[in-house]
Amino acid sequence: MSVLEEQQDYRSAARAWLREHAPGPAAKLDADGLLSRARDFQAALYEAGYSGITWPTDAGGRGLGTAEAQIFSDEAAEYELPVGPFVIGMGMCGPTLVDLGTPEQKARYLPKLLSGEEIWCQLFSEPGAGSDVASLQAKAVRDDDGWVLNGQKVWTTNAQWADFGAVLARTDPDRVKHAGMTMFIVDMHAPGVTVRPLRDMSGRAPFNEVYFDDVRMPADAVIGQVNQGWHAAVTMLGHERVSIGASRRPRSNPLEFASLVELARSAGVAGEPKVREVLADLFAHERALELFNVRMRQETAAGNPPGARGSVAKLAGAMLLRRAIETAGEVAGADVVAWDPEDTRGPELALGINSSPASSIAGGTNEIQRGIIGERILGLPKEPQVDRDVPFRELKVGTQRT
Repeated sequence: MSVLEEQQDYRSAARAWLREHAPGPAAKLDADGLLSRARDFQAALYEAGYSGITWPTDAGGRGLGTAEAQIFSDEAAEYELPVGPFVIGMGMCGPTLVDLGTPEQKARYLPKLLSGEEIWCQLFSEPGAGSDVASLQAKAVRDDDGWVLNGQKVWTTNAQWADFGAVLARTDPDRVKHAGMTMFIVDMHAPGVTVRPLRDMSGRAPFNEVYFDDVRMPADAVIGQVNQGWHAAVTMLGHERVSIGASRRPRSNPLEFASLVELARSAGVAGEPKVREVLADLFAHERALELFNVRMRQETAAGNPPGARGSVAKLAGAMLLRRAIETAGEVAGADVVAWDPEDTRGPELALGINSSPASSIAGGTNEIQRGIIGERILGLPKEPQVDRDVPFRELKVGTQRT
């Protein structure tokens, strides 16, 4: 059987499985009901071999190629799959453990992440360390048999559900700010962990602030090496940017090309030249990003990881969403701010428009991505950094300013 025939068989099997197992639109479930639904579906994905498709087998994955991952992603785009609680673990924390975790960490955590038994979050940002992550002040101090963590994190997606988190903490303030950090696995149910929701302008609370008060972590909780947390952070951020840039929203998403075409038709403006122009422009950009992500997956499979090019995908994805919002305005006109109460698409479109601007901030702002692209891909000079060689203890950053 040729490679093409094998891929066609894989596509047919994935399509049939999704047709049978993908749940329909969620009923009016409470938070616990939605979480239970997500866990059940993630377990079904794992049992069928569609969770961790490209992860190595020793990490609990299937060990398949990027072609299979792309095929499943294409087929899954036809559905609204309830995988939200697992996107951080699957796209960021898990891949970092695959790269840097010990054999014991991989065996303990990855299969349960893949199967939906355990949920993960990422704990980087702080009130005084957002875009400049290396200015973080949460600290972990050694004790006789491990570490004690204190500090605050903010904008933590899925912390309200998480069983474990990958937390970045200061472990040596006498080193320069990029050199004295360590990444740890923290038990989100441990004594001293407090999670508080943060509500955004969409009315939802997808983010949280998290407090750590004398939280104990065992010695083997370190991801990578002590005081080499910046390397671990860059590894995770690379996975995050690729994950965000490559994520496929379901075709029913109100800001997807197909949905906006249907909106234009129902509004009676699909034949207007200006509307056709902006829709064609959106389609071209959607397709270009799709093909760019396919290329990155193929190059990764060939042993050439994307590295800084993940920032290209992340930036392009954020810009695409902004373009989609502008297109929605061209298509729907005043209906983007007011609609008939019986029009179920109105609230969905409003929610999409209100929540989409966050894509230009989450995972590193557009400005941060442009800086990375300029320096690491185009070879432009770095921005001046007067604090690069100064011990962190001496810096006036965050709350240390006072």
